[in-house]
Amino acid sequence: MRSDDNREIAEEVDLLVCGAGAGGMTAALIAALEGMDVVLAEKTAQVGGTTSTSGGTTWVPGTHLSELAGVPDKVEDARAFLDSVVANRGGARLREAFLDSGRAAIEELDRKTDVKFVASAAHPDYLDGPGAAYGGRALAPVTFDGRLLSPQDFDRVRPPRREFLGLGGMMVGRNELGALLSPFSSVANLRSTIEIVGRYALDRLRYRRGTRLLMGNALVARLLHSLRKENVRILFEAGVKELIVEHGRVIGAVLEGPAGERRVRARKGVVLATGGVCWNRRIRERLFPAGTRDYALGPETNTGDGADVATAIGARFDDGGDSPALWMPCSSYRRPDGTLAVWPHIILDRAKPGIFAVDKNGRRFVNEANSYHDFAMGQLASGAIPAHLVCDAVFMRRYGMGMILPGAGNLRAMLRAGYVIEAKSLAELASKIGCDPKALAETVDAYNRAAASGVDREFGRGGTVVNRFNGDGEAGGFNPCLGPVGAGPYYAMAVRPADLASSAGLAGDEFGRVLGEDGEPIPGLYACGNDLASIFRGTYPGPGTTLGPAIVFGWRVAKHAAGKLKNIAAAA
Repeated sequence: MRSDDNREIAEEVDLLVCGAGAGGMTAALIAALEGMDVVLAEKTAQVGGTTSTSGGTTWVPGTHLSELAGVPDKVEDARAFLDSVVANRGGARLREAFLDSGRAAIEELDRKTDVKFVASAAHPDYLDGPGAAYGGRALAPVTFDGRLLSPQDFDRVRPPRREFLGLGGMMVGRNELGALLSPFSSVANLRSTIEIVGRYALDRLRYRRGTRLLMGNALVARLLHSLRKENVRILFEAGVKELIVEHGRVIGAVLEGPAGERRVRARKGVVLATGGVCWNRRIRERLFPAGTRDYALGPETNTGDGADVATAIGARFDDGGDSPALWMPCSSYRRPDGTLAVWPHIILDRAKPGIFAVDKNGRRFVNEANSYHDFAMGQLASGAIPAHLVCDAVFMRRYGMGMILPGAGNLRAMLRAGYVIEAKSLAELASKIGCDPKALAETVDAYNRAAASGVDREFGRGGTVVNRFNGDGEAGGFNPCLGPVGAGPYYAMAVRPADLASSAGLAGDEFGRVLGEDGEPIPGLYACGNDLASIFRGTYPGPGTTLGPAIVFGWRVAKHAAGKLKNIAAAA
């Protein structure tokens, strides 16, 4: 390990947290509640990182919120589920610590802060197996009124992706989309539309975007609101440049920003929560598969700073198990201003009846209704980068595809932008996407036979709980995920895997302490969030399985730094 060069240290605190995503903000908040003097250092001018642009769902088994929602979840069931999903990939001790502390972490946030969740009664785990849950484990952030923040702090919350904002700055929930797309179909839809759009119109008289915050934006705003109440100091535009080591212990860090360097001593430790390896070009080139290195959903400022400064003093870097990243299939196009519009295909189209995906040969390669991560893993396994989602005009009008929403009102504009391809016949479509027309025709015939019988013998589409949950049970077929592809015109949309979070990261123990190359904890150094290697070893068990561990390990890190985890049996 490198020793400190005795340059002057500007200030001293108990705990220095580097990075203001869900993990780092939770660590700072819990540390403050434990009476510690905390500084939260954020590289950018806004808090939230990847959390702000996410759905905000947080996977934590066995919480009191599942009981309040009427779908009580048991930790022992989640343990059996994770044992079946992760199997012998390693990391059991960290997963046990996660299961042991999840309930306590969520209860404390619920009781002592403004960080509020509600357990979803129906939001299944992404895989079937012993102990899998239909509801109760996926926690959704409660909608937050951004007007409770000061105008300055409201602007400090990183906004959602532009593609997910309506009317230039309005957030809309999944369950509200139908009403907004068909406001005059019922009195209830009209009332909902007036309330949502009216509130947004009033907001725009004073704010740059709507203050009705949902999903990941609500979670980040609630964390920021709570941090302000606890008077936690937040340093903006202060990225971590270097760790200060003295006699083998991390005693602080050098922060860097527009004003220059700032050296902070941390009596109880430094927490790395800088967002994972995301845009770290060196790590991407070494670990990421070909075809994925130029696409990521995290902020471009997430450049793997935590991994860099930690490995520079001898920390061990873990490749993440099955995959260095967790993936979403994404479509994209260039806007007139040159920026890239990206749409993650999460739940709105792939599982619906009447759409399928093909590789460069015009053949299906995966169960399209599987989770976004497993769909993308299918792309990687088969080399289908890009793959094309294919549907007919009936599907396009009914469900939309990607950024083309149900009703297909913007279809012509998206065709002009080159976002989607249209063809009168399957042969023409095959020519335009570069696959064998005979193979594509055979694929459609086989798919339609499966739709007629309700059984996909090739890939099992519609055969799992989450498949059927995201399908359309009202479509009238035998299988909610299978429906016929009819006459043209036909449409195709290219999708590529993009990482939504890191699986690879710093090796850590059950307390979130970073491990050295010798497997021993580096004194004074912690990691959480995407900086800590995934406890699920490259698998993706359910909705929110990045945010759940980020928050729980943020809580555990703070408790350990405060000396409060010594007697927890699972961590012994």
